[in-house]
Amino acid sequence: MAAALLTSCKMENPLLVESPLEYGAPQFDKIQNKHYMPAFKQAIKEAKDEIDAIVANPDEPSFTNTIEALEFGGKKLERVASIFYNLMEANTDDEMQQIAEEVAPMMTEFSMYVSLNEKLFERVKAVYETRSTLGLDPDQERLLEKRYKEFSRGGANLNAEDKQTYSKLCEEESLLELAFNKNVLAATNAYTLELTDEADLEGLPDFVVALGKQTAQDKGKEGWVFDLSYPSYGPFMQYSARRDLREKMYMAYNTKAVGGEFDNSAIVKDIAEHRKQIANILGYATWADYMLEERMVKTPAEVNAFISELLTPSLPAARNEVADIFNYAKANGFDGESLMPWDLSYWSEKYKAENYSLDDSLLKPYFQLENCIEAVFGLATRLYGLQFTPRPDLPGYHPDVKVYDVKDEDGRHLALFYADFFPRASKRGGAWMTEYRGQSIRDGVEERPFISIVTNFSKPTGDDPSLLTHDELTTFLHEFGHSLHGIMAEGRYGSLNGTNVARDFVELPSQIMENWAFEPEYLRGFAKHYQTGELIPQELIDKIVATKNFMAAYYQVRQLDFGILDMAWHNRTDVTTDGTVEYEKSVLAPSALMPQVPETCISTSFSHIFSGGYSAGYYSYKWAEVLEADAFSLFKEKGIFNREVSDAFRREILSKGSTQDEAVLYRNFRGHDPSPEALLKKLGIIE
Repeated sequence: MAAALLTSCKMENPLLVESPLEYGAPQFDKIQNKHYMPAFKQAIKEAKDEIDAIVANPDEPSFTNTIEALEFGGKKLERVASIFYNLMEANTDDEMQQIAEEVAPMMTEFSMYVSLNEKLFERVKAVYETRSTLGLDPDQERLLEKRYKEFSRGGANLNAEDKQTYSKLCEEESLLELAFNKNVLAATNAYTLELTDEADLEGLPDFVVALGKQTAQDKGKEGWVFDLSYPSYGPFMQYSARRDLREKMYMAYNTKAVGGEFDNSAIVKDIAEHRKQIANILGYATWADYMLEERMVKTPAEVNAFISELLTPSLPAARNEVADIFNYAKANGFDGESLMPWDLSYWSEKYKAENYSLDDSLLKPYFQLENCIEAVFGLATRLYGLQFTPRPDLPGYHPDVKVYDVKDEDGRHLALFYADFFPRASKRGGAWMTEYRGQSIRDGVEERPFISIVTNFSKPTGDDPSLLTHDELTTFLHEFGHSLHGIMAEGRYGSLNGTNVARDFVELPSQIMENWAFEPEYLRGFAKHYQTGELIPQELIDKIVATKNFMAAYYQVRQLDFGILDMAWHNRTDVTTDGTVEYEKSVLAPSALMPQVPETCISTSFSHIFSGGYSAGYYSYKWAEVLEADAFSLFKEKGIFNREVSDAFRREILSKGSTQDEAVLYRNFRGHDPSPEALLKKLGIIE
């Protein structure tokens, strides 16, 4: 009777049963909040049972009974978690937030149940140590290597005493990151610029003034308030004609968590030291050595050489750009001896407005969302033969979500694609691609993926359709590039497929798609005025292309500076005796573009590398740009719609995931290693 009741309960929970919809599409129309907690509990129990079965298997450990069993285990938990956590981002509510808090310790406990399971690791290790005799296929070798490294890089090979030390260091480092974040947030919130005299608003456009007024009202203040959140700080620095106020804002922003109540100066050094010790106990010379092992760029020396190769030609070009802005400022009333950091955004914005006069209001009428959707899908058709067919019979998770059946040019089903374009209170800001199910093959049966793109484009209003800015079109293409990586995945093992690739490789398929947003031949094919039907004028296209590289060298050097600073903290075998501010100044002095301000410091609020997952990895932003520039140069050479090139990109990059080392995949496509020269040419830094 109890078993019958349990079966009935499962049948009533759409998260715990196989979907009867075509392709096993999620039953979004039947899922309710009440289903999540029972589903998590049941799925975690079944996943643990599967781990226990692997451990208890009396047969000798083999690739099939251990590595593949691990790979294909926990699928129900994957389904429940992917739906829940994706909807937490795209269609959440207070009840889901509460469920998330309750589920978090359950998921953490399950993760530890796997990663700290000594008997399970013994089986994985036994298979790994006999790998040369197993006759494995290349993707099987790759899966075995990755699974073993997940355990060993997590301390599984350490003796009992070292495991204790390792755990203690990790716990302390985690607490230091929390303290770092807490101080950055507190220091950011502690400062406001309060203005009550309209004269102080000189130069600020209406939307910035309105933002200042709203912020003041939210904080119960009179007049206008500007704070250190970027939507407030960035426009103020761009448009305020009051140099004294820009200096105040700049100093507040760039001395966050430097000294005072929320000081991160010592915490930064402590985090770097703990990471060095963690790396050492795992057998690596530095934290950078440890982190880079799983990336395309394998060593600190390679990262530093890469940065240098970009910096050497970019630095003089960036200094010329700053000089041009200085000369323009002098000609327009600036009387300082040199531009200071709080001057550049203001004067470069005025220079750009005068020389390019390109405004979003001029472009938006040509980028109606429906036309952009057709154009983006059409690009995938032209490059890869894909066809996108609306499936209104399949449920989305919100009325705004449109579902498409993606088929290859031979009619083969490739994926379901969920498009969610408009903002709402239940969705976080930004844009992203995700998946509800990845592609895999088990026992000859293939599961094709469920891919989703989520954005926050303006909804139609009154008689006006949704109109995109050019930046939003570029974002659409970027996230669609990630989607293609998932849609065209081909392989046996889901953990190696689609976007499950090295961090410094994952942005290649997305960033390469952005290039078409600047290609006149592509834009002329669909960019029509939503009222008149007029094709976008060549004059506007020329301006789009011209503004792409405005201050390109300057921004490149800024990004490289962040990478230099990251490596300086994480590629040390000792700890600097200098103060944090002094150490940073010495590191960045050779590439300084403007006078250094003694009191300022980046490190104390550099969340990307001290709490955000980019430690010893900030270079990867530029690395991905090099990959896409080098890859797209082949399209430029052969034709931006060339099927020979796109077929090769699909075959060697999009379909392969991480079934081979990403550097090998890239060489197979391009015929050589990525060339920084391609990015330098694309940015106009070299001829």
